[in-house]
Amino acid sequence: MGLLGTIVNFLAILAGGLIGVNIKHGLKDNYKGIIMNGLSLVVIVIGLTSALESNNILIVIFSVVLGSLVGEALGIDKKLNVLGNVLEKKLGRGDSNFSKGFVTASLIYCVGAMAIVGSLESGLTGNHDTLFAKSVIDGITAIVFASTLGIGVAFSAVSVLIYQGTITILASLLNNVLTDAVTLDMAAVGGLLIIGIGINILEIKEIKVSNMLPAIFFPLIFYVLKLAWENIFVLIS
Repeated sequence: MGLLGTIVNFLAILAGGLIGVNIKHGLKDNYKGIIMNGLSLVVIVIGLTSALESNNILIVIFSVVLGSLVGEALGIDKKLNVLGNVLEKKLGRGDSNFSKGFVTASLIYCVGAMAIVGSLESGLTGNHDTLFAKSVIDGITAIVFASTLGIGVAFSAVSVLIYQGTITILASLLNNVLTDAVTLDMAAVGGLLIIGIGINILEIKEIKVSNMLPAIFFPLIFYVLKLAWENIFVLIS
């Protein structure tokens, strides 16, 4: 079952979010604050680890620049916040943090290297081990995030289901295109975005990471264009 890893991840986040909401009033604010600070540092380290994997720094740079321009033009950050606000009104029951929890958790769970690599592995080889490991991590962090940011975190599981499921399906269709180098470049770009998320959680500076999401897919676009150019060159020569 190609989507098994993604489904398990979806259920882990949903369960963790619901547990976190139920213990929301059981944690004092100072404990929540220190836990969130600690998690944000972990998020930054995870991002750094992924960002340093690529051997093609120019690809990463151009991907971030072009992807950010596309995301800004599309207004992804604004649209995600609007979606979060709509869900907040319908399902949040007065939870003022619903939108923040939904958007923040969705980005953290979707942008990471494990989300990309794990989904690609599921689609290309049927190996779900990476997504199973991610499910354990996400389930635990969902408890902590939801205890601070509320029920919006649980609904981020839907974002994960759609995002990772789409990558898995596309990977199964594009298994002749994706190489190890392309995968590493995509994960490296995702790592940089994760660092941005960690900075946002620490409230050092507000970075519109949502608007940078298209950058993740630019290494694949560059690779496809390279293949197309090589094929044209062969035909001409």
